[in-house]
Amino acid sequence: MSIMEEFYMDKNLLEITGYDGEGYVPLIDYSHWRVAELRYCEELEVDKLKDMQKHDETDEVFVLLEGDFTLFLGGNGEHIGEIEAIKLEPLKLYNVKRGTYHTHTPEKNSTVLIVENVDTTDDNSPKEKLTLEQKKIIEKLYKEVNS
Repeated sequence: MSIMEEFYMDKNLLEITGYDGEGYVPLIDYSHWRVAELRYCEELEVDKLKDMQKHDETDEVFVLLEGDFTLFLGGNGEHIGEIEAIKLEPLKLYNVKRGTYHTHTPEKNSTVLIVENVDTTDDNSPKEKLTLEQKKIIEKLYKEVNS
């Protein structure tokens, strides 16, 4: 993992940061919000997905900057419900509402910006294991939206 930080000016005026590694990393936290970046990581390949997560205290915004990224939603009930898939389009904001089960598959060419509450953690973001049937549905939907 490599976080690149550059300071062309006084860092109290402007902070410039980026990321060139794999997976998820928070880049900037301020007060109640966080900006993070997500890139490809092997554990998020569609055939390796194990669970869906929901955030009990915040929405989560995804912005595809480049590449290919598939978002899977599992409803906002107590447990994972009907699963849907959407292939993100670059530079559109996708706001996953609080309490909505979701997971995702970033491709090797993708860079996604994520905005969420700074205190979003596993403690307020329960995960639920995917059943074998749900995994098959996700793989089928993935093929459909990426064909």
